[in-house]
Formats: sequence, C-alpha cells, structure tokens
Amino acid sequence: MGKLDDMRREAGANVGESMGANRQAGPAMHGASPGAGVPARLKGIVKSRDAAEVSVGRIIPDPDQPREEFEPEALARLAESLRSKGQLQPIRVRWDEAADRYVILCGERRWRAATMAGLATLSCVISDRPMTSGERLAVQLVENALREDLRPIEQARAYRALIDLNGWTVTDASRELAVHQSGISRALALLDLPAEVQDMVEQGGLSPATAYEVSKLPEAEDRAFVAQAAVEQRLTRGEVGDLVKAVRAKRPAPTPRAEPVTLDLGDGTVTVKWRKGSTATLAQLLRKALKSIQDRERSEERAA
Repeated sequence: MGKLDDMRREAGANVGESMGANRQAGPAMHGASPGAGVPARLKGIVKSRDAAEVSVGRIIPDPDQPREEFEPEALARLAESLRSKGQLQPIRVRWDEAADRYVILCGERRWRAATMAGLATLSCVISDRPMTSGERLAVQLVENALREDLRPIEQARAYRALIDLNGWTVTDASRELAVHQSGISRALALLDLPAEVQDMVEQGGLSPATAYEVSKLPEAEDRAFVAQAAVEQRLTRGEVGDLVKAVRAKRPAPTPRAEPVTLDLGDGTVTVKWRKGSTATLAQLLRKALKSIQDRERSEERAA
C-alpha cells in the first residue's frame, strides 16, 4: 500500500473518530431505549471537531501550490454563487505557526472567490496531521490535477516536483496517484519542449496530445518549427505525427493541407477546397466544377 493510501486511511480514521467511531457508549437511562427523545434529524450525527468557520483574513494561499493561474471570469462567477447561495463545500487548511495563519491545502479558488465576494468567514476542514512538502503536493495534485483544474504545463510541473521531492519513478507516481503511467509520461514530455512551444500549449493553440508528438523530435529547433507549422496550418495530431516521422527520417515533409480559396465573381463567390493528398491545381478544379455545373444544367433542361 502506498504512502498516499496511508494518508487517506489515516485521514479516514481521524474523521471516523471525530464522528464518534470507537467511542464508548455511555450508560443508558433505565427504561429508555437508545436515542429516545432525540429528533430523527440528529440521530447518528456527531459534529466533526475538525470543521470550523475561519476568518477569511486568517487564511493564506500555499506558495508551493501547483496551480498558478485562475481565470478572472470563472472566479467572478464563483464569487457571485458564494454571495447568492453561500459556500457549498468547505476548503481544507493547515495551521502554520511561523506564518500565524491557516495555509490552504485545497480550495484556493474558493478562497479567492470568497475574498471577491466580501465574505467574512469560510467553512474549513483543519488538517492537524504533520505533512511533508511532498505529501502536501500529492494532496493538492489529487484535488486539482485529477479534477483537471490545472493547465497542462502546471500539471506537468507538479508531477515533476512530486517525483523529485519523493525520489519516485514515473511508475511510483502512477501507483501513488492512481494515474495511468502513460498520462504522467506524456505530461512530463511537455517540460522538454522549448518555452515558446510550451506557451502555445498554455494558450490553447497547440493541444497537449499534439505537443507530445512534437516532443519526439530530438532537436529543439525542429520542435519549434514543427509546432509553429502545426498552429499556423491547423494540422491534426496525425498530420503532425507524419511530419515528425518525416523530419526524423530526413525525408521530404508531407504536403500540408491547402487552405480553402474563395473567389469573388461579382454576382457571387466560389470557394474551392482541396482534398487531402490531391495534386490537382486550382485551375483544374475550377474547370472540373464548371463542367459538372454545365452537365447538371443540361440534364435539368432535358427533364423540363
């Protein structure tokens, strides 16, 4: 069983204890059945000692949190939800003696939105268990990366930091985080790309899957060139894969898809698109289109 599993099990035991597990039952009142006089809504309920309402000003973000960017529009929507509906899910914090503040383990987005909404307090689950920096990062990865709240490069950096902190292999990280090994390997490959290519991924111009194909090229200059071509020509992952194979084999690159051509004819416009792999010229395609239209018109005249 992995370290993260131990953490989850211990956390579960703590919660169980706070909910009354393993607690010795007190002497029952003579002639009274257990739970007599207790409203149905309160039966089986024991308040958790780990939950608390904490002043928003007493909470600070974790500087080592893997998530680095928060979309302003999404935060504004969450802030409005907090104002109108209240907090639906507590955040998780730990006490930091040196900072004299509660440091966020999970839920920084909700804390930021609560600050925007002007809330005075936040419902928090306080973690008293001592945690190493590697264990904290693992918890934050489970909270953020596995819910796909992290951007691709942020996620890759978090995986790398976690592996380095714990001295793990990719196989170890896969087992501890319950993430497929290939997913971690593909994420880490993004960190080997030039900075300008990583920016393309972060900005959404290049998908992580396509960027992974680009990472198979050994030379940084080739990676940057192919990534730029993929963005400018809107190449699919398969087309980028073919281009990468050609570059690695020193073969002529496959002919990219031609862009559609639109001609303004005065009374109307004509748009011509090439089929993938076609060697026909624009003039040939136009002549073929004209012949097809003339044949159709003659057929309609005969039918009339």
